[in-house]
Amino acid sequence: MSFTYGQLKTAIQDYTENDETSFVTNIPLFIRIAEERILKNVQLSLFRKNATTNFISGKKYLPCPSDFLAPFSMAFIKTNGDKEFMEFKDVSFLQMYTPDETTTGEPQYYAIFDVDNFIVAPTPNSAYASELHYYYRPQSLTELSDSGITWLSENAEMTLLYGALVESYIYMKGEQDVMTMYNKRFQESLLGLKQLGEAKETTDEYRRGKVLREKT
Repeated sequence: MSFTYGQLKTAIQDYTENDETSFVTNIPLFIRIAEERILKNVQLSLFRKNATTNFISGKKYLPCPSDFLAPFSMAFIKTNGDKEFMEFKDVSFLQMYTPDETTTGEPQYYAIFDVDNFIVAPTPNSAYASELHYYYRPQSLTELSDSGITWLSENAEMTLLYGALVESYIYMKGEQDVMTMYNKRFQESLLGLKQLGEAKETTDEYRRGKVLREKT
C-alpha cells in the first residue's frame, strides 16, 4: 500500500469526516508537520548526502546547506592532504574551549550555532576545504501534484497518515480518545520505521556519538 498526494488528502478527510473549507485548506500543513516529525525522529541513511565547501581563515562560522536537517559528520582537509574528522559538541563547549575567537588553529570541534550556521573551534587558521555528511530534508509530498509520491508516502505511508491525523485532530480540537488512539498508532509505526532504519545503518569508525540536534 502507498499513497499519492491526492490519495493521502482524501484519506485524511475520510478518517476525520471533515470537508470544511478551512480544514481542507490546512491538510497540506498537517502532512508537512507529520513529515517533519518522522524525519526528526528517524535518521535514514537514504536521506544522507555530502556537501563540500571551504572555511574562511579567521572566521569560525560555516553556513548550513539549505536542506540541512541534522549532522552525521564533518571533516576538513589538512595542509598535508589528510582528512581530519571533527568532533560534534554543544555550542557551550566550543565557547568554553576557545573563549577568545582570535585564537586560531586546525578546527577540532563543530556545533550547530543557529538554524543557518555551524560554529567551529578553534577558529580556522587557513581556508581548509571541508566536507559535511548530513541528513537532509527530502522534497515534501505537498510540493508535488496529486499523483505525486515520495519515499515516505510509499514506504512509511501509515506513519505519515497517522501523523497527519494527529495534527488534524489537534486542529479540530477533536475527541481526546480518538487523538490518543491515532498518536499511539503513529508512535508504534514510527518505532517500526526507526528499527528498520537502524537495522540498515552501518558503523562508521569516524563518527562519534549520535545525531543530537535537528534543525527547526
